[in-house]
Amino acid sequence: MRVPAYAAPAAGQPLAPTTIERRDVGPNDVLIEIEYAGICHSDIHTVNGDWGPQPFPVVPGHEIVGVVTAVGPHVAGHRVGDRVGVGCMVDSCGECTNCRNGDEQYCLQGMVATYAGTDRDGTTTQGGYSTHVVVDAGYVLSVPESLDPAAAAPLLCAGITTYSPLRRWGAGPGTQVAVVGLGGLGHLAVRLAAAMGAEVTVLSQSLKKQEDGLRLGAAHYHATSDPDTFAQLAGRFDLIVNTVSAPIDVDAHLSLLGVDGALVNVGAPAAPLSLHVMSLIGGRRTYAGSMIGGIAETQEMLDFCAEHGIGAEVEVISADRVNDAYERVLASDVRYRFVIDAATLR
Repeated sequence: MRVPAYAAPAAGQPLAPTTIERRDVGPNDVLIEIEYAGICHSDIHTVNGDWGPQPFPVVPGHEIVGVVTAVGPHVAGHRVGDRVGVGCMVDSCGECTNCRNGDEQYCLQGMVATYAGTDRDGTTTQGGYSTHVVVDAGYVLSVPESLDPAAAAPLLCAGITTYSPLRRWGAGPGTQVAVVGLGGLGHLAVRLAAAMGAEVTVLSQSLKKQEDGLRLGAAHYHATSDPDTFAQLAGRFDLIVNTVSAPIDVDAHLSLLGVDGALVNVGAPAAPLSLHVMSLIGGRRTYAGSMIGGIAETQEMLDFCAEHGIGAEVEVISADRVNDAYERVLASDVRYRFVIDAATLR
């Protein structure tokens, strides 16, 4: 099956229209007609070669929402006409300790990424900037009907990326949670943490998005460019989720944690970060990282978002505007996620 798509032909090159081949629907597969595909900063890092060599040409996109148009004979959980989603992975070994524990994203054999990965048949996976995709049913999520499909697409990466550490580190009533950065990840982190019952503070370079942060559910908003912020908030937080992909002063942010507090990185800066170990020892603090979530947890997140009416704030664009959208993401000129209308590819 050959379908229209937008692909990056080489590192740093503009994306362009192309045609790609999707595999036949196997016994355990689902064919999805894509409705919307979110643009993630990871897409841009991959296309620009920031994370090393890639198997170009690459069709990005791992925030996918669409409708099932065919299923294999062994598929029981999805039917033709269902609205479904696909996130950052489309396969894993299913047998290692991590897979058996529901942490397929940490598969010891290496998960198969939705794009620029090596699929089971040895071909390179191609992502959601296309009209159709074929995915193993075990990696297809059910998207609740109450969620707007365009607003739901970014939940498949940005949503689960922030939901997972909030759950794992106990965000809830009586906890103080800070979110570093109010972008594609950060705006969802604020909404999710507030819905979980935490008291939420946004830490941003400036106060220019303060009105948005408070509207999204934050109780407080502070500028990290103001040195007084770190003195005023010292020892305040139980959990800090760092969503930015730029370097931060790790020691300064660790000083904002109380005893047993955790600073969790979900943003992935290209350059290494450093810290003084005493920043950890002095308060029995934890510095950690987190990467998306397993399939069961991602479904839990989608159901939670449906229950609480949470979706991403999106700007829907046609596929021919993707290169402009990349430039605007790099300039922080989006509130808060671009989503491609896949109908414009057909």
